[in-house]
Amino acid sequence: MTDLSIEVDGLKFENPFVIGSGPPGSNAQCIGRAFDDGWGGVVAKTLSLDSSKVVNVAPRYARVGSAGGKGGKKEIYGFENIELISDRPFKDWIDDFKRVKDKYPKKILIASIMEEYNRDAWHEITERCQETGVDAFELNLSCPHGLPERKMGMAMGENPEIVGEVCGWVMEKAKIPVWAKMTPNVGHITDPAGAAFKAGVQGVAAINTILSVMGVDLDSLRPLPDVEGYTVPGGYSCKAVRPIALRMCMEISRKFPGKSLSGIGGIETGEDAAQFILLGANTVQVCTGVMLYGYKMAKDLIAGLKAFMEKHKFTSISQFRGHSLQYFTTHADLVARQKAAKARKALEKDTDWTGDKFVDQAEQLTTSKSR
Repeated sequence: MTDLSIEVDGLKFENPFVIGSGPPGSNAQCIGRAFDDGWGGVVAKTLSLDSSKVVNVAPRYARVGSAGGKGGKKEIYGFENIELISDRPFKDWIDDFKRVKDKYPKKILIASIMEEYNRDAWHEITERCQETGVDAFELNLSCPHGLPERKMGMAMGENPEIVGEVCGWVMEKAKIPVWAKMTPNVGHITDPAGAAFKAGVQGVAAINTILSVMGVDLDSLRPLPDVEGYTVPGGYSCKAVRPIALRMCMEISRKFPGKSLSGIGGIETGEDAAQFILLGANTVQVCTGVMLYGYKMAKDLIAGLKAFMEKHKFTSISQFRGHSLQYFTTHADLVARQKAAKARKALEKDTDWTGDKFVDQAEQLTTSKSR
């Protein structure tokens, strides 16, 4: 029997698929829909004590893609948002958390919280949220846009000292597991992750979106998304970011073995999820995918991951979590291994390249599929 359940930091997920913080977890109705459709957990949209300063604009999304998707539709591979955290009053969220936990007591509900650089505010939001019965916290220290003037989101997460300090404030009051959500917009993601772990959090989530400029409309000459002719850099997500997310999750897993990790970044299939788990993730989060394909995609995610596990005769996630980490090494070691194997290599030297066969030669050096 293939068992997709997993226990992480004392939390029992029926499967590793979790709704990532964002529009899919905007209110109790949306969260309930996710649970009804089979998701193992939900990270609610990020909330703060004072939502009065949160004012969204429209349009606030932009996307890029190519022809050739399902049914001839455009395949979306890049998605950008300039959406802010929740604009709903804190009291409404408190009511929603209680309502959701009353209806779904065995489902995992995670509160995503964000506050200014203020110890008392972090104490208050932590205490009041956990009184509702939520199962865990995710600290949003990584949103790449919006409210930087209040030193929130990425403005905190890019500074390991502040990450450690804020995580420490939360841990002074938290009685439930705490995950810190990491920004990819840093040189070394293990620096803020290390600061979070040193402060006592049980796990990290990685990665949040990548700061980006989606493009420029060549008719209007205005950057996108166009809001009254102007825009701001936003957060880039979808399948195009997956390789970057995998690399950063790998780095966290290798540096901090034994710590929990929730992998995020371009997950749309069970096979995508398997890659994150092979690189050390305990759970995986999906946000943009739900915005493109709906909550019902959980069924396909579960089926895809089960098929992968059955193919390799894995009966539990723990049997393969982190398995592929052992195959990362140094370039010098790769050279030594090929020398020892006496492997025949295409294009041994730069002098072997020729202008008229350049594309074909590049193809010879490309791995199109893993073994």
